[in-house]
Amino acid sequence: MSTMMIAGGGIGGLAAALAVVRAGYRAVVLERQPEFGELGAGIQLGPNAFRALEQLGVTHSVAERAVFVDRLRLMDALTGHLIAGLEVGTTFRKRYGHPYAVAHRGHLHRALLEACRSSDAVDLCSGNGVDRYDQDDDGVTVTLTDGRRLRGVGLIGADGLHSAVRGQLVGDGPPRVSGHTTYRAVIPAARMPEDLRGHAVTLWAGPGCHVVHYPIAGSTLVNLVLTRDTGADQPVAGRPVEPAEMAANFGHLHPSPRRLITLSQDWKAWALCDRDPSDRWQDGRVVLLGDAAHPMLQYAAQGACQALEDAVCLGDALAEQAPIPAFTHYTARRSAHTRRVQQASRYLGREIYHPSGPAADKRDAMFAAWTEHDLLDRLDWLYASPPAARPGLPDPWPGTRQTLDAARHNGRPPSGSTR
Repeated sequence: MSTMMIAGGGIGGLAAALAVVRAGYRAVVLERQPEFGELGAGIQLGPNAFRALEQLGVTHSVAERAVFVDRLRLMDALTGHLIAGLEVGTTFRKRYGHPYAVAHRGHLHRALLEACRSSDAVDLCSGNGVDRYDQDDDGVTVTLTDGRRLRGVGLIGADGLHSAVRGQLVGDGPPRVSGHTTYRAVIPAARMPEDLRGHAVTLWAGPGCHVVHYPIAGSTLVNLVLTRDTGADQPVAGRPVEPAEMAANFGHLHPSPRRLITLSQDWKAWALCDRDPSDRWQDGRVVLLGDAAHPMLQYAAQGACQALEDAVCLGDALAEQAPIPAFTHYTARRSAHTRRVQQASRYLGREIYHPSGPAADKRDAMFAAWTEHDLLDRLDWLYASPPAARPGLPDPWPGTRQTLDAARHNGRPPSGSTR
């Protein structure tokens, strides 16, 4: 059995391991951290994620701890009124064949990890990441952080935003800091105000900021995510935050979302980063996957979902072809779609979640003119199966194709100013 090496033991790397095993390979997962684990708290899983999880054989274990929400809500963070809502119950499931759910990232990661551990064809190696690779006509040799070398028929770089594999393959330097800072906390569900509870994903959109909350862990916990355009220009991950900083950034909001900042004393901050899309994912027997290939902002809630889709697509290609042509086929199928998701993520943050003044009024009027059926039409490109088989679909939101041009012109995507 030929060996496929995978750099990175996060959600994308473990999903890739399961996918390549199903294609007939042995998988060696090389994780840089001492333990296999997943940072972060809540994660949104659209129908496309569940479709991939089903193909990987882990749907049941993920669904056990997930919360299947009934509705997605977009609220005005200054006035408290509803801008738009979308039911994700029976009609939604019938249209896309799968549900919409929210879960703890750790639970999703654990389901994938347990599936890998139960497979005799997966070797999990922690505490040793991939520093570099070399290849010849017969295979790839990786040099690990401790200097040891391993060899296989191919290498999948699933080592995240700061991917060492991408650094060698693409060489595009550090990630781009977006200027947005996100503040995260998890609280017991019992602490949540009664009027803000329920099986919904709620987003409060405000000038230069937004707030998201939803239940996780079988509805025993609530995930809180507050994001502000702070002008951050340096990467930050997990910085503890004082209550005064939260009040300064979000104290101007409507009382309903403003209450959320007092519900935790354990806020931590991250500077949001992504990269411009690249079509260069492959170098012979080496290919990128997930955040290593297409890191995106959080605004479309698709980072992990796209990594899961990547893994299934790559596994399908490897089941039919040798590594080099399989990697070429996978890149061709996935790069255009993920480029579109990256563009949409930037657009949503700029034009839907953070606008102010007339731009916010324009957003509200756009949603007011759409029926729920109209909203679903604009989600088909993302949730219908398979996305690569649905060419020629219109842009889901007006102007997404111009977002990257604006980003390159300004250095980072503009966001709303405080009104």
